[in-house]
Amino acid sequence: MKIRNAELRDLNAIVDIYNASIPSRIAAADLEFISVESRISWYQEHSSDSRPILVVELDNKVIGWLSIQSFSGRPVYKATAEISIYIAPKYQGQGIGKKLLSEAINLSPKLGIKTLLGFIFAHNIPSLNLFKKFGFERWGYLPKVGDLDGNTADLVIVGIHVEE
Repeated sequence: MKIRNAELRDLNAIVDIYNASIPSRIAAADLEFISVESRISWYQEHSSDSRPILVVELDNKVIGWLSIQSFSGRPVYKATAEISIYIAPKYQGQGIGKKLLSEAINLSPKLGIKTLLGFIFAHNIPSLNLFKKFGFERWGYLPKVGDLDGNTADLVIVGIHVEE
């Protein structure tokens, strides 16, 4: 198993993994499947030296990914980034999210990132527990801001300051 920067050729797998998370209504904020074409500009907004997308590869197959994106386009927030993690269903619960989150935290100072944030549905207990294990604290709670097929969803904002 290895972690590496995503390449354009990985976009199909990235989208497949993301789409696999949509039906459960636990992690993804989309209600319908997305297309690879709809994610090309998202992919292009990332760069390995500042806002990377990392993939986990096992036997030459992408089985999970993490993206680091800017929290805001405003200059005052340039050292703050948001993390998203998605693991293929077959590989969830096997420590892959831990490896990706650890890698992101370790990379952050080299990327000029001092603060990492996660935006997680309150009912996504596995993700909340994962981030908590790495020292993320609850920094915000937005009640009933999401609508998942007529059911409201609360959003938890977790954060951590990374040391240089």
